[in-house]
Amino acid sequence: MARETNRLSASGLKAAPAGKHADGAGLWLHKRDDGGAQWVLRVTTHGRRREMGLGAFPAVSLKAAREAAEAARAVVRQGLDPIKERERQRRAAARNIHMLSDIALDAFESRKAELKGDGTAGRWFSPLELHVLPKLGRVPVADIDQKDIRDTLAPIWHTKAETARKAMNRLGIVLRHAAALGLDVDLQATEKAKALLGKQRHTVTNVPAMNWRDVPAFYQSLGGSITELALRLLILTAVRSGPLRMMHLDQIDGDIWTIPAAAMKGRLGATSDFRVPLSAEAQAVITEARKFARDGFLFPGARRGVISDMTMTAYMDRRGLSERPHGFRSSFRDWTAEATQTPHEVAETCLGHTTGGTVERAYRRTDFLEQRQALMERWANVLIRIGNQNVRSIA
Repeated sequence: MARETNRLSASGLKAAPAGKHADGAGLWLHKRDDGGAQWVLRVTTHGRRREMGLGAFPAVSLKAAREAAEAARAVVRQGLDPIKERERQRRAAARNIHMLSDIALDAFESRKAELKGDGTAGRWFSPLELHVLPKLGRVPVADIDQKDIRDTLAPIWHTKAETARKAMNRLGIVLRHAAALGLDVDLQATEKAKALLGKQRHTVTNVPAMNWRDVPAFYQSLGGSITELALRLLILTAVRSGPLRMMHLDQIDGDIWTIPAAAMKGRLGATSDFRVPLSAEAQAVITEARKFARDGFLFPGARRGVISDMTMTAYMDRRGLSERPHGFRSSFRDWTAEATQTPHEVAETCLGHTTGGTVERAYRRTDFLEQRQALMERWANVLIRIGNQNVRSIA
């Protein structure tokens, strides 16, 4: 029996010619013409003959191959498939190595190129960092199921609905990233968790906006401080506060302000430069603000960089106003709808919104600059006109 199961010798293996060499009891060494060799064990389990690779020779010695073969035969004697059992053990080992926090960071790194500013603002990762990883970060990603996700996001599912939605979305991306790495994860876990959590009861609250009829009085009450000039230009152009705060003198060319694609809302690569027509009043505000410019930025901060996102909001709070700076975009849009005959596409383009389907946008190459130039001039006239009967006073 010993000769039947131990036919090969360590000293003769290196000199053995190309071909198949049996050690006995199903263990073979397959030697190739190029000198490489592979250990293979043939076993029969559940009525099927299976060939199980045990590694390359000489990295796996004859002794190690025999030990691995005997361990596999022991698994067969238990009525199990040794190949499937080995895979199960590998998955179990992977669960102990790949924690959710590690996979989440790896997923974030792989997506930085798609995020504006390489995601340094933290908006992509923060929902995970704040609401998921503190509870699930040290859990093996392969062990995470819908109940884990439900229990983690339940406290904010209704009270912070948008944040919870983003956290769920990011978690789904992380699980898909884990699957792409070859890890055994449940790709349906987030959808199942949504079913367990139910429909969100949270009611979306719009950013408080000033009635457009009240905006002229507010505009005319603004002075010449850097914050007030920023608010005046924000109202005149109906842009978002981010691009306005980062406005650089190099972006201004006469009566056109070009916002770089990187500063526009949207995914990196999915946005383009946006031209903003400047009314005569807007140009006058810019001229007045130039005296504050530092390092080319029109609205610099007190010590460094530019004014913060809360500077204009804090000013309105001090005035006792509940409305927010972002709401002036809504004020402008309501004015175009109620007091003008502006086509929908033109009014939406003023706000930097895209309209129409993919095919329609592919054929429509205009940004309606001339129409928008005239419209913004009309809006400026509404803001600075004295005694307009449609305009209400504001305390």
